[in-house]
Amino acid sequence: MELRHLRYFVAVAEELNFTRAAARLHIGQPPLSMQIRDLEDEMGVRLFERTQRRVALTPAGKCFLDHARRILAGVGEAVAETQRAARGESGELRVGFTSSLPFTDLLPDALHAYRRRYPAVRLQLREMFTPEQFGALARGELDVGFVRLQAGRAPDGIVLREVARNPLRLVVNVGHRLAAGGAVAVADLRDEDFISFPDDVGTDLPAVLRALCRQAGFEPRIVQTAREATTQIGLVAAGLGIALLPAPLETVRMARVRYLALAAPARRFSGGHRGAGAGGLSGGACSGGQRGWRALLGRSVARAGPLPFRRPAAP
Repeated sequence: MELRHLRYFVAVAEELNFTRAAARLHIGQPPLSMQIRDLEDEMGVRLFERTQRRVALTPAGKCFLDHARRILAGVGEAVAETQRAARGESGELRVGFTSSLPFTDLLPDALHAYRRRYPAVRLQLREMFTPEQFGALARGELDVGFVRLQAGRAPDGIVLREVARNPLRLVVNVGHRLAAGGAVAVADLRDEDFISFPDDVGTDLPAVLRALCRQAGFEPRIVQTAREATTQIGLVAAGLGIALLPAPLETVRMARVRYLALAAPARRFSGGHRGAGAGGLSGGACSGGQRGWRALLGRSVARAGPLPFRRPAAP
């Protein structure tokens, strides 16, 4: 039994006339009659009562009609769903992002536009540090990742595309000697106590801090570490030191904290995904969905220059 047999049967059952059913199917009446007889022989039941005046469904034919319609509808839906998946309009897309990205317009705008354009795609979002995203991409656990890079390159098999840049901010207590000033040179921080991430946390900010300080001729004195950026801001508010963080985090407002511009290179925001050599998407995701996400970024939010972020009103 083939799908065409079911289509032929449904057409005859709905028309109750072989001539009209044959015209509807764009085939001749004799081949249609032969296909219906073959179907009945295969099933071992009579599906139609035939006389010179009329064609009628037998009780077995009425039962089979319900099943045939459901089978054909299911096949049609399966084909449509597969085609949507190939176009990136369904399936699952697994997206990684760094912790400061939701403080910008980049991720919310991209997610909103993607959900509106591809409502049938399930988005699975994971907050991860950049090295963790690289590992997850390589293992096939992520399809796309938003990573921060100050220097270096992605591991083999990962394709990077720069989508935005944003500067660093020096976070100081409101009573700090620099709090009322403008942009700060790194050389002015020689005698300061720093609060930073632990080296094993998975961000390159500790390395960036050391590199900037060494370029200015000194080693940073790190007196406290914290794994969360918001914790570091709270420790600055307590007067335990200063911190170097991405600019979008200045949306975190605390009464005893000031954010100062730093004369340092902007940090790159890149969109990463697995290259063709890393294999296809897994876990229900489809390559079309990944292409759709990259195309959306290219049209909507990929940019060189400062990364916009939600700047609250001054307290």
